[in-house]
Amino acid sequence: MEKITILHTNDIHSHLERWPQIRHFLNTYRKQLLRNGETVLTFDIGDAMDRNHVLTEASHGQANVNLLNGVHYDGVTIGNNEGLGLSHNDLNRLYEHANFPVLLANLLDQKSGQIPKWAHPYEIITTGEGTRIGVIGMTAPFILTYPLLGWKPLPVDETLQMILKELVGQTDFNILLSHLGLSTDRRLADEFPELQIILGSHTHHHLPKGEWRNQTLLAAAGRYGEHVGQVQLEIEDGQFKRAQASTIDVDQLPKLARDAETAASYQNEGTKILKNQLVADIPQTFYRGVDAKNRIIDLGLEALKTRTETDLAMLSTGMFLDDLTEGPVSMYELHHMLPHAVHPMRTKLKGQDVIRLMKEVKKNRNYLLGSPVYGMGFRGRKWGEIVWSGLELTNDGNVLVQGQPINLTKDYYIGGLDHYLFFPYFPTLEIAGNNELSYDTVLREDFATYLAQKFPSKK
Repeated sequence: MEKITILHTNDIHSHLERWPQIRHFLNTYRKQLLRNGETVLTFDIGDAMDRNHVLTEASHGQANVNLLNGVHYDGVTIGNNEGLGLSHNDLNRLYEHANFPVLLANLLDQKSGQIPKWAHPYEIITTGEGTRIGVIGMTAPFILTYPLLGWKPLPVDETLQMILKELVGQTDFNILLSHLGLSTDRRLADEFPELQIILGSHTHHHLPKGEWRNQTLLAAAGRYGEHVGQVQLEIEDGQFKRAQASTIDVDQLPKLARDAETAASYQNEGTKILKNQLVADIPQTFYRGVDAKNRIIDLGLEALKTRTETDLAMLSTGMFLDDLTEGPVSMYELHHMLPHAVHPMRTKLKGQDVIRLMKEVKKNRNYLLGSPVYGMGFRGRKWGEIVWSGLELTNDGNVLVQGQPINLTKDYYIGGLDHYLFFPYFPTLEIAGNNELSYDTVLREDFATYLAQKFPSKK
C-alpha cells in the first residue's frame, strides 16, 4: 500500500501577506510526510501572480516565480493573470529561472504553432513505489484575447482527448491541473473517466472536502492563499483504494515571528523599484471628483483618446483610486491609483448605436454609482460615474458630437476599456460594436505615457 499526499495552491493573486505561512507549512509538512514514508506531490494551479501587487508589477512577475522556487513544486500551470497580464515577451521570460516544470497543454505560440519553450503539455511522475501518475496542465482558453498577445488557445476537450489517448498504458492514474473553472471541471469529470483527480481553480471555488463526480475527485482551495488543498491517496498495485480531499485554513497556521517582516519586505522592495521610475512632474493637483475644477478623469479621457486614436471616449471615475497630487509622479503613485488589469479598446458604432449606448449608461447610472465591481481586471472598489469626452446626451434624448447633432448613419470611433465590453451593463458594445482590443498595455501604462508627454519630468 502506497500513501500519496498531494498539496495544492491556486489563485494566490499575489496575496503575499500569507506567503510566509504557506511556504513554511508546505516545506515542513512535506518533510514530515516524507519521514513517514509517504510520497508527496505539490502543485500550483495558476494565477499565482497579480500585477495588483507592487513587487509583481516591478518584477513583471519574476519575483513570484522566485517565491514559488522556495517550495518544492512538482508542477504548475498558468492562469489568465500570467497568460494575459503580461506581454508576450514577459511571459516568455517569466519562468526562465523556475526550478519546477510548467504544464500547459492548450496554449500555442502563434508564430511557431508549438507549445511555448518554457512549458510541457504533461508530465509522467513515477513514485518510489513505481506508481505512474500523469499530470496535465490546462488554462482557460480566452479565444478573444489570447491572440492579441501572440498566443493561440486550443479547445479544451479536443486537446484533453488527444493527451489522454497518448497516456494510455503509460500511467496508472491521471491528474488535471485545471485553471478552467468549476463548471468545466464538473463537465470534464463527467465526460473523461480517464481523469481520476482534478485540481481546480480560476473561479475561486473552495471545496473543503472535495467533490466526487462519478469516478473523479474534484479538489480546490479557494482564493488569495486563504487555504492550501490536500488530497490523500492510498494506492495498491496502481489502483485507488482510498482518496480524500480537504483544505487547510492558512490563517489558522502558526506564524513565525519574522513572517510579518518578510511579507512587508515584499511590499517594500516593489515600492522602492516603482518609486525610482519617475514619470512626470504635475503642475497642480487633479481631483477625482466630477465637480472639481481640475478633474483627473479629464486627463484619463485624453490619455485614452491618444492611445486609441479617437476623438471620443468614455471612462468611469471608479478607475481612479487617488487624486493626482502636484509634483513629481512615479510609477508607484500611478500603480496605487490605477492597479487594474484593464486594457484600452477602440469601438466603432453607427450614430444610432451611439445614442443607444449613451442611454444604456444613463439607465444604469444610479446603480453603477455605488456598485462594487468584482473581476474582469478591475482592482478598485466601486464603478462610479461614466464620463464622456466629445459626446453629450441632451435632456430630450438627443446626442451631440463635439457640440453638433449626431449623424445616425455615420461611423463613430470611441475610446474605452475592454472592461466595459465584458460586463453586461452596455450590451450595445457587444451587439453593435466593432471592438478592437489592445492587450500590449494596461490603462495605467497609457496614462503614464500621456502624463510623460504632457508634463515631462524635470529630473
